[in-house]
Amino acid sequence: MEKFQGILEKMYELFVAYGMKFVLALVVLIVGLLVIKWITKALVRMMKKGKVTESLIPFLKSMTNILLKIMLIISVMGMVGIQMTSFIAVLGALGLAVGLALQGTLQNFAGGVMILLFKPYEVGHFIEAQGFMGTVKEIQIFNTILVSPDNRKIVIPNSPLATGSLTNFSVMPTRRIDFSFGIGYSDDIDKSKAILLKMAQKDDRVLKDGNPPEVMVESLGDSSVNLKLRVWVKSEDYWSLFFDITENVKKQFDGAGISIPFPQQDVHLYSHK
Repeated sequence: MEKFQGILEKMYELFVAYGMKFVLALVVLIVGLLVIKWITKALVRMMKKGKVTESLIPFLKSMTNILLKIMLIISVMGMVGIQMTSFIAVLGALGLAVGLALQGTLQNFAGGVMILLFKPYEVGHFIEAQGFMGTVKEIQIFNTILVSPDNRKIVIPNSPLATGSLTNFSVMPTRRIDFSFGIGYSDDIDKSKAILLKMAQKDDRVLKDGNPPEVMVESLGDSSVNLKLRVWVKSEDYWSLFFDITENVKKQFDGAGISIPFPQQDVHLYSHK
């Protein structure tokens, strides 16, 4: 009984000495997390009102959230009574070990910073990189989120995006479309060129100033004469015009009696007597 009573007395002393500190630290932790959540939301609203670049908003939100939580945890541990100098030394050694183990992750973080600084692409741009194509949905601390044309979510690490090659289809206001159409060797080349040129000139989406539409003979193929139609359009009109012209050329050529040959081979049989 005496031993048990001694244990109870020690527990009571510990509770008196540290119990209130733990309770207060827990309250500060809970309230601090709520305050951090409110601060990050307020920061996002301020950035949107200040018309900050969409690419920066999720990045700054994540960074602010992480830094505030680290400061909160350090403050709570100090309230409990943990010696912060020793803790910071241990944290530094742990950070070094984690940094060596997560070199790829740190490279992705550095890549994210480089992307936000030099802006090879921004949120809303349509890009092709690392074998994927899609619209940039979000630039995070470590990854970039794309949405493919068929609505698939694609996650690409920032490091290869910052150091590798990529194609940005949205950064230029205009683009050129190159069409290739084959006609038969017996068909009229001038008539075919006139049909293609007239079709392009009548479409309001085709830009006429500076770079007017042009048609030329591209090559003499094995079974067709290949014509090249070049037009310039606004970037947002690229695909709609591409599909419309492709369909209309087939209809126009059929109406004009111009053939579109398909690959074929002539086989000659000889009988030997």
